[in-house]
Amino acid sequence: MSETKVTVIYDNPVDPEAFEAAYEAEQLEAARAIPGHTRFETSKVWPKEDGSPTPAYRMIDLYYPDYDAACLAVTTPEAGVFFEALGRLSTGGVRILMSDVEVPQG
Repeated sequence: MSETKVTVIYDNPVDPEAFEAAYEAEQLEAARAIPGHTRFETSKVWPKEDGSPTPAYRMIDLYYPDYDAACLAVTTPEAGVFFEALGRLSTGGVRILMSDVEVPQG
């Protein structure tokens, strides 16, 4: 069985400075507290070559051993704290995906 990945894609916030000021404490720390993940990854999207923003701004990826583990994790109180803050901070929009990792690393 392959890994399952939960991906949060933040679109460009209305106020990037306000987003960045709250991101680490309210999103990264809360995401790290969601139980069961085997790997945690964050990224910031590069702008286009001309300097203009792309539709996506930042991403968080949480990897789980399987689909059932990922489904259980997103129902925990820790995930509730994360999603509550996500609703407040994602002023430009957000997408959340749950994916089957077809070619696991390693």
